[in-house]
Order: sequence, then structure tokens, then C-alpha cells
Amino acid sequence: MTEMLWTGPGAAAATLLLAHGAGAPMDSPFMGLISEMLAARAIRVARFEFAYMAARRRGGKRRPPPKAETLDGEMIAAARGAAEEAVGKLAIGGKSMGGRVASHVAGHLHQSGEIAGLVCLGYPFHPPKTPERLRVAHLETLACPTLIIQGERDPFGGRAEVEALVLPPTIRVHWAHDGDHDLGPRGGSATTRRGNLEAAADAIATFLKAL
Repeated sequence: MTEMLWTGPGAAAATLLLAHGAGAPMDSPFMGLISEMLAARAIRVARFEFAYMAARRRGGKRRPPPKAETLDGEMIAAARGAAEEAVGKLAIGGKSMGGRVASHVAGHLHQSGEIAGLVCLGYPFHPPKTPERLRVAHLETLACPTLIIQGERDPFGGRAEVEALVLPPTIRVHWAHDGDHDLGPRGGSATTRRGNLEAAADAIATFLKAL
């Protein structure tokens, strides 16, 4: 089974499996902080690494991440592994690329009754500066209950761009005020990065407990 890092109470309301982004591991500051915040809200979090990132940890050559579509099998295996120790309903998701990979398999896993929902932290709707290269075709028919946490000025899909898309009612978006891809606002903003993360954790916990 994929090695996992668990955070949160044993008697949790739900379990969330989180995959990392393209360039940072499962114990990055962002992943650690959001996991701790969710644990404080009675959500158990399981973090794991795709094989390419685990190889880097073992001292392997730092290679670019593979195409997101090639990681679907690893995500399914991790979800099934997490299910063995999950408390309450299980949801899957991840940061940026990790959320994108989770979104590829969420429909199948939800239909089979293996997961109850999907959470994406900074979904990469398109590569930066190329808004025409959308990654939303599979989202348009997604029946799995989904929550996307998105910064209002995320270069992978800001508020104006995302609100112009036609997404199904199963997908909800929580906006991080003035947030970038890591949900951080600009200096002098009416909020702080921690404030945006706390609000995101509130939204995720509410979403998961209602599944």
C-alpha cells in the first residue's frame, strides 16, 4: 500500500485523502498547515506521494512530473488503500495537480460507492498565461459532489475566468479573497493568507460533514 501521512483524530467526521502538487511533497508547509487546520475541525487527513515524488525523497534524480493523466492509477490505488483506515465517509482531492488527478477518477470512484466527494485546492483550470488550454471537459459531466477552493487571482484560473465556465451543480467553488495559487493575498489586502486558509478549512469541513 502507498505510504501515507495521517493527521487528525481517530473519531473524525470524515476522512480526506490529499495528493500533493506538481513540485512540492506531501509534507510541504501548505499541505501540513491545511491538514492541521482540518484536523482541528474533526476531519482526518491522509497524505500520500506519487511515485515520482517518492523517488525524489529517496534521493533520485529530480525529474519533471509525468503527465497528470498517467497518475490516475496511483490515485485509485491510494484511495483504496486509505479506505482501509478511513473514519467516516471518504473523500479524495489534492493541491493543484493532485486535485486534477483526483478529479479524473472521482466520477468512477463515486459511482462505485468508494468515495463520497472530491476537494480540489487550487484547481489548475489551464496552464498560466494560456487560458485557451482548458482542463475542464471531464468536469462538465462530473456527478461526484465537488468543492474547489480557488484564489480569486489564481494564474491557473481566476474568478472571472472560472465564473464564465459552465460547470454542473455538483461543483461548488469557494473563493479565497484576493488569493493566488496558494491562496495568499497581496500585501495590504483585507485578509491574510492564514485567514484565507482558515476560511478554506471551514468550507472543506462543512462540505465533508454534509456528504
